[in-house]
Amino acid sequence: MRIIDTIYIDGGFVTPHGTELFDLHNPATGAVTGQVRLADAEDARAAIAAAKRAFPAFARTGRAERIAMLHRLRDAVAARRADLLDAVIDEYGAPVSRAGFMVDHPVSLFGDTAELLADYPFVRRMGTSHVSMEPLGVAGLITPWNSNAGFICGKLATAIAAGCTAVIKPSEMSARQTRIVTEALLAADLPPGLFNIVTGRGDPVGTEISSHPDVAKISFTGSTATGKAILRAAADTLKRVTLELGGKSPTIILDDADLAQAIPLAVNAAFMNSGQACIAGTRLLAPRSRLAEVEVLARAAVEAVRAGDPRDPATGVGPMVSRTQWERVQRYIRIGIEEGAELLAGGEGRPDGTTGWFVRPTLFTGVRNDMTIARDEIFGPVLSIIPYEDEEEAVAIANDTIYGLQAYVLSGDTARARRVAERIVAGRVLVNSLAHDPKAPFGGFKQSGIGREYGSFGLEAFLEPKALLGADA
Repeated sequence: MRIIDTIYIDGGFVTPHGTELFDLHNPATGAVTGQVRLADAEDARAAIAAAKRAFPAFARTGRAERIAMLHRLRDAVAARRADLLDAVIDEYGAPVSRAGFMVDHPVSLFGDTAELLADYPFVRRMGTSHVSMEPLGVAGLITPWNSNAGFICGKLATAIAAGCTAVIKPSEMSARQTRIVTEALLAADLPPGLFNIVTGRGDPVGTEISSHPDVAKISFTGSTATGKAILRAAADTLKRVTLELGGKSPTIILDDADLAQAIPLAVNAAFMNSGQACIAGTRLLAPRSRLAEVEVLARAAVEAVRAGDPRDPATGVGPMVSRTQWERVQRYIRIGIEEGAELLAGGEGRPDGTTGWFVRPTLFTGVRNDMTIARDEIFGPVLSIIPYEDEEEAVAIANDTIYGLQAYVLSGDTARARRVAERIVAGRVLVNSLAHDPKAPFGGFKQSGIGREYGSFGLEAFLEPKALLGADA
């Protein structure tokens, strides 16, 4: 049993004022593996106060000093790779085939941000004015459980590059990963108060950060419902807010696609991170003229996906992060059947030979875009085939959603695919690819969020332009 009974405030580990103990689990078995003592609103206030004290001095640091900090952070997190990998597998249930990316990605984010910072123009001449990009102040960084280290490190790297101090509230379900990351960040020898990490529930800790008058900026990744609550809480003090929220991403297979290549890519897009991904391509839009072919190949591909032991290199889908999440996915599978979708693979229950929170990789066909499983973000390995008649209808179905985070277009004609991609209302559209570009902006249209992360757009979300006008400006 691992007991995590401290949080990180003002340069050191301290015992939280909060007293609630939260059980940690291994989702592959359901067994309790430890406990974390959760922070409360008073702890959040202490962390905010520490970040506020540290801000004036840190805001005056130069580019070279911040770049050096980012390099130290990169090296410190890289040095804990083995520990973090073990935690990502045991605490989150990430398949080892995916876990390597999940521990290398946060390391690369520090390096990518340092490269961005080296060339970013903080001072510009615009007309007759001198314009400087100024750090906003204390940033509240609220992160989810489905890529814990990546979200903590990515948001913190951007805040540091901008000259902001930070209060981080990670998910309580990722406490072991958070502890390893915190110890690594501490080893980078940053000034006290520059970052503070308070593990606690959304209410009260996230609520306190979102509403506190000394927090100037919120960067949140998580559900659309929680994002709306944060936006309301932030409104009273007019905080700058970046929200990266839910998605219901379409994957459009055009009628000229090579299905032998397109179907495996589409299934990977749907089941990435065990389906627990906001960018998962869970609506597979298939041309009706080739629907039978798509169904046969997609069924075979889904049935070939192994759900089981995350330490087995052959495993493609690990367990859901919690019993609550497992029950959520089971409920949506039942709803799909009740609403008349045809089950081609998977279904309710656990895969044979598993005892933890595993879901059978599931494929529906005959799905209409007005069905619940085509509208709601399920956050599990459930893929729905939706037929379309022509390209116009494919675009219309793809855009008929409250979300607009990411989309995929698969075609044998790259130019045609790009023309279709340009018509999709989404923050990112991937053409014949599952690639990630850390220099490109990431974020959503519609109810998938507000603002962007990564690259210069992400950095400027932590900055405010100030113009000096006059003869000597």
